[in-house]
Amino acid sequence: MIFAEFIKCDIRLVALRILSEMPGFKANSSVICTLLDQFGHTATRDQTKTELRWLEENGLVAIEEAGSVLVATLKERGHEVAEGRAKVDGVAKPKPKA
Repeated sequence: MIFAEFIKCDIRLVALRILSEMPGFKANSSVICTLLDQFGHTATRDQTKTELRWLEENGLVAIEEAGSVLVATLKERGHEVAEGRAKVDGVAKPKPKA
């Protein structure tokens, strides 16, 4: 796997994990982008939206458009992937909790 693809897979996992900790399992792309930065990913807002759309296409989140932002809601399958109980190619597998 090339490094850029590795980063995309990890960004997708971190986005799912962010959503799994949000009230209502929901957040907008602006908030997710800011939190990704705090977790060491320097993703642009456009990159964040692209990865959220990828997660939507793969049935892990539902997306609503709200002006210039996307509002993502974690689906059950996305929650399972975030916790490592399910695997989806293109999303990094979380490390086991110690």
